[in-house]
Amino acid sequence: MIETERRIDMSKPHWRPARTSDLPAIGAIAARIHPDLPERPEVLAEKMRLYPDGCRVLAADDGIVGYGLAHPWTQHRIPPLDGLLERLPGDADCLYVHDVAVLPNFRGGVVRDYVAAIEDLARASGIATLALVSIYATRPLWQRLGFRAVTADAGLRAGLASYGSNATYMLRDLAAT
Repeated sequence: MIETERRIDMSKPHWRPARTSDLPAIGAIAARIHPDLPERPEVLAEKMRLYPDGCRVLAADDGIVGYGLAHPWTQHRIPPLDGLLERLPGDADCLYVHDVAVLPNFRGGVVRDYVAAIEDLARASGIATLALVSIYATRPLWQRLGFRAVTADAGLRAGLASYGSNATYMLRDLAAT
């Protein structure tokens, strides 16, 4: 008998759709990874409510060890950090990766898997660009994953201000990959 269905090894960390019941774990990971960039639980919950397809958690035997949040948005406009969106734009032209946070002991290729899933989601939705704000020292990681830094004009600089001094707006053109 030939097995044609790919099975997930549940002992290894794997991405799965986020559930409302995951919000406490997502909040705890966010507080640990981003202590200087806090977001209220209702902000995280709203992203899950507005676009559940873009919200995933990294599950492992130890529980939830990471999360990724993405939603449709408009290029060159940065959603406010810790701000409610209220609704998604009707003219969205990118899938905005709001945050990917993984506990240190579980890093090593898992962000690539999340980005691949988000890329598939964008393509299926007719969206040809991914966008994000790189914070801390993550710019090289995002560049390895095909994102390029965008020169910030006054509008982008204003949007980046709440993300810290080293924040960089980045895009990935899916048509080129």
